[in-house]
Amino acid sequence: MAYGNNTNLGESPTEGAADLSTDIPYTTAATDFIRTSPIAENLKLQEIDYAATDFLSLKNSLIKYIKAIYPRDFQNFNESDLGMMLIELVAYMGSVLSLKADMLANENFLPTAKNRESVNKLLSLIGYRIRGPISAAANAEFVLSEPTASEYIVIQPDSRTYTTTSPEDGLPLSYTLYKTKDGVMIPSVADSSLTLYSGESADRQAWRNLVLVQGALAVKTGVFENTPGPKTISLTETPLASKSVEVYVDSAVPGVSGAYTEVDNLYQSSGSDSRIFEVRDASLEQASIVFGFGGNGVSPGPNDSYTVSYRVGGGSRGNIGTNALNLATTVTSPLGSLTGNVINTTAGTGGVNSETAEEAKVSAPLNFKRQDRVVSLEDYVSFCNNFVGPYGKVAKSIASTRKSYSSANIIDLYILGIASPLQLEKSSLSYKNALLTALKPKKMMTDEVVVNDGYISTLDLVLSIRIDERLRSREQEIELKVRDYILTYFNVNNREFGESFIPQDLIRALYTIKDIRFATIDNVSETVSIDFNSIIQLNNLIINTIYV
Repeated sequence: MAYGNNTNLGESPTEGAADLSTDIPYTTAATDFIRTSPIAENLKLQEIDYAATDFLSLKNSLIKYIKAIYPRDFQNFNESDLGMMLIELVAYMGSVLSLKADMLANENFLPTAKNRESVNKLLSLIGYRIRGPISAAANAEFVLSEPTASEYIVIQPDSRTYTTTSPEDGLPLSYTLYKTKDGVMIPSVADSSLTLYSGESADRQAWRNLVLVQGALAVKTGVFENTPGPKTISLTETPLASKSVEVYVDSAVPGVSGAYTEVDNLYQSSGSDSRIFEVRDASLEQASIVFGFGGNGVSPGPNDSYTVSYRVGGGSRGNIGTNALNLATTVTSPLGSLTGNVINTTAGTGGVNSETAEEAKVSAPLNFKRQDRVVSLEDYVSFCNNFVGPYGKVAKSIASTRKSYSSANIIDLYILGIASPLQLEKSSLSYKNALLTALKPKKMMTDEVVVNDGYISTLDLVLSIRIDERLRSREQEIELKVRDYILTYFNVNNREFGESFIPQDLIRALYTIKDIRFATIDNVSETVSIDFNSIIQLNNLIINTIYV
């Protein structure tokens, strides 16, 4: 029963009677029902919008829910109200959690994964590891201040690393000195020192059988612990240069002591007496060395000691000019200490940055498809593009078979070494020999492989861009943005053998830069076609800016 005003209409209240209008609130049957009757839980669920994920949709769905469930309790939806602040905070947290859930789901699948570590873990399931940085290398010589009568000189580990300035970013850049023989880098001895014999010098003063490889030399020693499973060694100094790890183990067990060889995958290696190891997570913050365990390589025992030497560094920032390094160093000999200079006699080339997640997504399926053997032309290309040769250099390749029936089993490999992100070069004889040696156990017995030099087709571009007059103060910024875009377009990793250059494709791509109103290529109007064994390389680039 609803309470009303106790005053009779048209009459004055009786003197001394209580005023019930101030003691009992005025209500109706409808309001009493709303206040006392609870809403069923299943009806509340009908008001939840499960499709809301972003901030605005969550905020609007929360407001709609409150209006439906609490129509009389909360009606102030002004932006300055405390209740609205709480609604927005809940919507904020909901949008963050929704994004996190989507990102975690995406990282579980290779096509949508973005995080480098996630991609590396997914690819490790098929035996593929994202490649770390490749070191640049240059021929070098060591010249004593005067000839020596000593039969040999020794360069200690702490004297094998030399520092200069990177032309790419102006920051310090380290190079490590190695010996070579017939174009192949000779592994260091167990204590990581370098010995130069008098017979290797024509005048006992200058040694030219040397190479400088990008990266600072790091040495780690220790003893294996008695732990179950494969023996591992963690390398905390990063970035680890690809194919730079040298391992020596000292053990009382026959067949365990000696130098170990790096392999791409332990599980693809056979023989329990093979002294091999695998480097994992070289592209991440901490790399690890994993040894064989059982039938896939020798397993060092507990208390066996090890010495690991490796280089820290790599990438395109290591590409330097001739004579960029000319530094004094001190060496030891049986006759005492001597001084001399280390000089790079050729330009340092071949430095390549770590493989990106997107690049790995392209190369990993091809690598998995060939199943550690080389049969089809696609297999040859995949193997060559992932092969890291002497001094850590890599190349681009294309394969073809000869047309005559009598020589259909002859595979012609055309390769070009990657000198820098924008330049290609002819690969050295040592690289070609190493490639053929690596291919021999993988290819079909009846295949005959011939390695040839690919061809470089240089291209000059004169580009005119038209921008608004109001953007004159940003001219340098816009030109730099256009230049960076074009250099990325012609990056050697983005160009393939036989790929034509279509001017309209580049112009269409440039229109993604919003500051450009119109662009033209002034010196090339038609498609530039090349042979199947050639790659187009950008030579000169001129950008003209016109205001409209």
